[in-house]
Amino acid sequence: MNASLSHPQTSPLPAKVMIAIDGSAASQHAAVYARHLVAHGGTVRLVGVAENPRALVPMGSLVGAALEAAREELSRDAEQALANARKIFAGSDLQVETEEIDLSKHRGDVVHALLDAARKWGADLVVAGAHQPHGLLRWIEGTVSEPLARLSRCPTLIVPGSYSIKADQLPQRIVFAVDGSPHATQALKYGMRFATPETSLLALYVIDRAVRLSDLVPIDVLEDAFIEEGTQALAAAKTLLAEVSSRSNTRLAKTAHTNDDIAHTIVREAANWNAELIVMGTHGRRGVARWMLGSVAERVARLAQTPVLLVHFNQAEQ
Repeated sequence: MNASLSHPQTSPLPAKVMIAIDGSAASQHAAVYARHLVAHGGTVRLVGVAENPRALVPMGSLVGAALEAAREELSRDAEQALANARKIFAGSDLQVETEEIDLSKHRGDVVHALLDAARKWGADLVVAGAHQPHGLLRWIEGTVSEPLARLSRCPTLIVPGSYSIKADQLPQRIVFAVDGSPHATQALKYGMRFATPETSLLALYVIDRAVRLSDLVPIDVLEDAFIEEGTQALAAAKTLLAEVSSRSNTRLAKTAHTNDDIAHTIVREAANWNAELIVMGTHGRRGVARWMLGSVAERVARLAQTPVLLVHFNQAEQ
């Protein structure tokens, strides 16, 4: 039985969690982290992708028997990775399913194969391991995290391979990046389901003070507007978080004037606070100047050494 489920939840944990598995230690690591996040008696689907050998070598280099041998080897690698990941859930009360996608038969690339699998299965949460600094998943380093986060129709959890997983429990310290938008609020509500009365929660609003040549409004004027908006956003977040835990707080952070941005500030603040999970929406606003939360969220996922949960705006409330 999941140790994480010994505490009451204000909202149910995801019942159907899909985990992307390749042959790397990072994806196995992500499975270890994700096993604490599934509802009692829920289902985990481990999805492996066998690459199309034609996409890995110059056209014409593999033909006939050589092509078939390469395809079989890639399939065996995927099967072995799935078998290793399955062992992680031995002894749990979770139902574990596996699926292997052969890209030589499935049209498209790894990203769309995973997205299609999640959509067809009706996943509540998609989990993948990250290889810093190159991004998400070994298959297409640097080209998977951005489209997966942007195109996924359900929340996506990215777990850095370097993250040190603690006890067999839910995250004990969660940061919620907010910007005052309804989308950010929905993401916060979704992320709250992973909290218990004992969880420390922090709502974080970042004021962007970086000076840019394109700025037409003096930075001090913008900063005053951001402080007002941030104060309101944090007050609303504080009210929501207090429904889950008495250990909730807020923080109004600021970027440096130069050589800094919102994504780096979120990552820095989360690390300094010893966060075990960062929750963000993939859409949002930034008051009088748009925050472009989507690109910020993707950058946070690439930079963070902490697991990042990205919640698509129209899937945040389920």
